[in-house]
Amino acid sequence: MPDANMQDFYRRMDRITRHHRKLSQGYVTTMNEDGLIVAEPRTLRRIVPWRSLLFTLFVVMAFKGWLFASIGPAAYEARVISLQNGSLVMQAGAYVMTADPVTLWIATLFGHTGG
Repeated sequence: MPDANMQDFYRRMDRITRHHRKLSQGYVTTMNEDGLIVAEPRTLRRIVPWRSLLFTLFVVMAFKGWLFASIGPAAYEARVISLQNGSLVMQAGAYVMTADPVTLWIATLFGHTGG
């Protein structure tokens, strides 16, 4: 039967090895409140830039609402239909530019009264 002290030793060695493996991918040194300098693994940044994606979505929706309010529903729908008859990229643009409830709501904020 293995000794309990040896099990603790191997557990601690595994923990140290994992910590060193994380440190090998980059680290930042910080100073504790007692003055001891400690190396901590660098935290990885998120791969998906959520803030940028949400800002882009907001800008696209605001543009759609402004465009709908500026040219009116009939002209807007005619332009979307002309995009649907185009190439694959234009069809994707038509899908994005199709008037949805959010676009109509934003258009009312820009002064379009509906109709």
